[in-house]
Amino acid sequence: DESELLTVPDGWKEPAFSKEDNPRGLLEESSFATLFPKYREAYLKECWPLVQKALNEHHVNATLDLIEGSMTVCTTKKTFDPYIIIRARDLIKLLARSVSFEQAVRILQDDVACDIIKIGSLVRNKERFVKRRQRLIGPKGSTLKALELLTNCYIMVQGNTVSAIGPFSGLKEVRKVVLDTMKNIHPIYNIKTLMIKRELAKDSELRSQSWERFLPQFKHKNVNKRKEPKKKTVKKEYTPFPPPQPESQIDKELASGEYFLKASQKKRQKMEAIKAKQAEALSKRQEERNKAFIPPKEKPVVKPKQASTENKIDVAAIKEKVKKAKNKKLGALSAEEVKLKMEADEKKKKKK
Repeated sequence: DESELLTVPDGWKEPAFSKEDNPRGLLEESSFATLFPKYREAYLKECWPLVQKALNEHHVNATLDLIEGSMTVCTTKKTFDPYIIIRARDLIKLLARSVSFEQAVRILQDDVACDIIKIGSLVRNKERFVKRRQRLIGPKGSTLKALELLTNCYIMVQGNTVSAIGPFSGLKEVRKVVLDTMKNIHPIYNIKTLMIKRELAKDSELRSQSWERFLPQFKHKNVNKRKEPKKKTVKKEYTPFPPPQPESQIDKELASGEYFLKASQKKRQKMEAIKAKQAEALSKRQEERNKAFIPPKEKPVVKPKQASTENKIDVAAIKEKVKKAKNKKLGALSAEEVKLKMEADEKKKKKK
């Protein structure tokens, strides 16, 4: 079956490259160098003997130049693996990007790869870039930890780069999530998709099928809508004819007949208009003053409900109780109790 031939069997691992595969060694020496920031100097100085020891096992020399601030790796005559120099180059690159030696040294293994994603140039605004980078890390690094668990990769966010170490399939997912986060797509959407894919991968029947029907489809929501202005300017329809010329003050007076009035008549009309305005303003002011003298509406008086016949107090029973209480002194014995006590005393005297 072709599908069985194309699938990799579970637990299969490629055999390690040994000296027997390349007994004559390499023809030419290769070297790579990379710069590191000043703040990494103290850590690199401390862990450099461990780096040299790890690379010497593969016959690769490593030098640290603190004056220039650079790290260099180069092959020797004993080096037999041609690809180890690329892994050594990745090792010094990861150390320069603030990855710890314990994690960076894993790159020398055959089934481990690394990816350094540059995110500094993806967002122009500095504040927006910092917010999106923090979104990738999450509160107390929870988002980054979830991503590490789902992809089986170690992820380190430092400055303008994101360094990832792990299997090739995991690195592909990490790169997608990081680039989507910088494009303002929240990483939680990608994490949900990865969780579903992880569960689907466990089912052997679904391996050859499409997973599109199981994966969630997230719609883009534009939350921060632009505020609409209070005064909207509506564009008028285009007409090739110019607008009519506005009427002048003289034309208006001619139309109303004011133009032909005398100066005294015009003055009288103006005074009447002013007096009408004043009277209107006075009436409004008087109405506002009278509002203070208008009494508020009183609430309707609620009549007390008549006491029901069932809950009437029995006065006669209360009187009898009061009489009994008067006859019986506080702490004194009743008449029956006194008789019983007297009889008991007499019996005691007779016995004596």
